[in-house]
Amino acid sequence: MKTLDEYMAMPYRMEVVEDKDEGGFVVSYPDLPGCITCGETVEKAIENALDAKRTWLETAIEDGVEINEPDDLEDYSGQFKLRIPRSLHRLLAEHSKREGISMNQYCVYLLSRNDAVYSK
Repeated sequence: MKTLDEYMAMPYRMEVVEDKDEGGFVVSYPDLPGCITCGETVEKAIENALDAKRTWLETAIEDGVEINEPDDLEDYSGQFKLRIPRSLHRLLAEHSKREGISMNQYCVYLLSRNDAVYSK
């Protein structure tokens, strides 16, 4: 098991979300289940998040809980193969041509647009 300082130095992804109902901001670490806090400003929320992360890690180490290491972008190539119906392939090719971009760029645009809708 690593030391607290080693875990604290790891690049854990932090998610900051505005709390429109209560005001302020909520911060969590997806790789550290239950590690969540908030603050009235983004700056205060992030400051609180660093404290929450340290406390979460200290407790996990003391209790012998397995601590996930953060995802590394190097683990992802940025490529995947996808089989689609020929009719959809044709539509995507036509739409991307109309937009003046490659079909790959058009598909990335569609995926990111759709992902943004579901991540809210």
